[in-house]
Amino acid sequence: MSPFLAELLGTMILVLFGDGVVANVVLKQTNGHNSGWIVITAGWAMAVTFAVYCVNAFSGAHLNPAVTIGLAAIGKFAWAQVPLYVAAQMLGAVLGAVLVWLAYLPHWGATEDQGSKLGVFCTAPAIRSPLANVICEVIGTAVLVLGVLAILSPQNLVPNSGFDKGLAPALVGVMVWAIGLSLGGPTGYAINPARDLGPRLAHALLPIPGKGGSDWGYAWVPVVGPIIGGVFGAVVYKLFWNVP
Repeated sequence: MSPFLAELLGTMILVLFGDGVVANVVLKQTNGHNSGWIVITAGWAMAVTFAVYCVNAFSGAHLNPAVTIGLAAIGKFAWAQVPLYVAAQMLGAVLGAVLVWLAYLPHWGATEDQGSKLGVFCTAPAIRSPLANVICEVIGTAVLVLGVLAILSPQNLVPNSGFDKGLAPALVGVMVWAIGLSLGGPTGYAINPARDLGPRLAHALLPIPGKGGSDWGYAWVPVVGPIIGGVFGAVVYKLFWNVP
C-alpha cells in the first residue's frame, strides 16, 4: 500500500469511528443518544488506536497535518512529502464523514437541533473566544505531538521488542483519550486540522435536512491552533528530550 493510500484510509477510519461516536451520542433516536462525554472521548481514543494499527506499517500513521508538519519542522519527515500526506488526510477525512452521514441517514431528519448535526462533523467552542480557543487547541495539539514522539523515543524502544508497532499505537490512543478528558471541554479538542476541516466541508456539501450553516467563521481556529501546537510540541521534544 502506498503512503498516500495509507494516510487516506487511515484518516477515513479515524473520522468514521470518531465522528460516528459523536453521531451516536448527539443525534436523536439512536441507541446511544445522550450517553455523554465519556463515551465520545473513549470512542475517539479507540478510533485513533484502530486507525494507527491499520496503516502504521505503510505511512507511519500521521493521520493529522499537525503531526506531519510538526515532524517536518524538526527534520523527522521530508518537507517534500508534506503536501501529499496532507492531501490524503483531507480526502480521507471527507470520505469518513460521508460514511458517517450514510450510517445515520434516518437520524438527521429526526434531529431538529442544527448545532447537534454540525457537531457530528466538526468542533465548536463551549465559550466562543477566538484567542482562548486557539490557545486551547495549541496546548492540546502540542501535548499530542510531544506525547507521540516521547512514546516512540529511543529510550522506550527496547531492541527487538516490537514496542513501536505493538503497544505504542494503543498508548497513543490512551493519550488522545486523556487529552479529550482533560483538555477537550473548551473547544471539543480538534487537535487535527483534517479531522475538523474535512468533515466541515462534507457538512456543507451533503444534503442534510435542516442542517443550517457550517460555522466557517470558526473554521480557522481548529486549523491554525493545531498546526502551531504541532510544531511547538515537536520543537519542545527535540530541545528537552535531547534527540538528534
